[in-house]
Amino acid sequence: MKQAKLSLMGSAILLALASSANAASLKDTDVEFGGYIKADIMFSDYGNGAPDSGDISRQFYVPGTIYGKEGNGNQVVDFQARETRFNFKATTDVDGHKLSGFIELDFMTHTDGNERTSNSYSPRIRHAFVSYDNWTVGQTWTTFQNAAALPENLDFVGAADGTPFARQTLLRYTQGNFQFAIENPETTVTPNQGGARITSGSGVIPDVIARYNLKTDGGAAFSFAGIIRQLNLETKIGATQIDSSALGYGASVAGIIPVGKDDLRFTATYGEGLGRYMALNYINAGVLDANGDIESIRTFGGFVSYRHWWNEQWRSSVTLSGMQADNDVALTGSGVNKDAYSGYINLLYSPSKPLTFGVEYMYAKNSKENGDDGDLSRIMFSAKYVL
Repeated sequence: MKQAKLSLMGSAILLALASSANAASLKDTDVEFGGYIKADIMFSDYGNGAPDSGDISRQFYVPGTIYGKEGNGNQVVDFQARETRFNFKATTDVDGHKLSGFIELDFMTHTDGNERTSNSYSPRIRHAFVSYDNWTVGQTWTTFQNAAALPENLDFVGAADGTPFARQTLLRYTQGNFQFAIENPETTVTPNQGGARITSGSGVIPDVIARYNLKTDGGAAFSFAGIIRQLNLETKIGATQIDSSALGYGASVAGIIPVGKDDLRFTATYGEGLGRYMALNYINAGVLDANGDIESIRTFGGFVSYRHWWNEQWRSSVTLSGMQADNDVALTGSGVNKDAYSGYINLLYSPSKPLTFGVEYMYAKNSKENGDDGDLSRIMFSAKYVL
């Protein structure tokens, strides 16, 4: 009994010391907690049959996932709170240098839960990075994307087919309006004559990205980004050993232009071998020719979104988005994705600044080179409370 009491006393002392040390370390540190709670109700109509319950297309619009599943009904309703997220940020002054860390998690994309009983889904890392003065290292938005220019849509991504979109680990240096980064490389390739996507993490050259951010006196904000990347594949397909690389490159311009209280948002992107950087990897970066060499695939896409404020509490956004690939069908086969388009219109109401209710209608259509297509119509109701 005496030993147990001593153990408990020791534990209490250790906890007290730990609390004191933590308080001392936080003395010159600003700690912020943030995020939001968001609940969605989605009524969806898939032209060729809805995906199974829990499928990623039932969570938000992902180009390439709406071709349908034969035998399933077309119309479904989904309730979810998966987009709910939380984050922590700590900022410290270290001898005149600014040190900060940020981590954010949500519950999207997972299929490990179910809708039968608890709807329990695993958290996933969205952002996890450290910044020291002008340097940033960790996982966050790719430098090739301007996330600030995304439209205010209720859909999780919104304009997914027309925007660069990726979060990944990177090392970035910012100097004034310029940003330079090396980022995680990952190559996606279509086999010769078509087939299942080949994903390659081989190669030792990171993706290299540069970006320039510009703000005008009138309140407009623009970004100009360029990327150079190596497409690399070292693997064995059947009895054939593949060891090939090719050059990928691209450019993207994005912006927000004030129109009175309203604003116009846009992004336009073009490149060869962009692959996963565009439209959630709707198109692969390259295709193998008969000799096992990678040929890059050209893509271009963009979106435009106009947001109108009816008054201080009511607003609407109208968004048009799309992208297209220049496939060499002689290499890719005719079963590959060709183009994707989507449109959105919504009405949002904020009775107070942190609280928003909204309704949104979206329509999307995807097509393949062989003429097959899929379409999705969705009405979405959301409630969001920013913490």
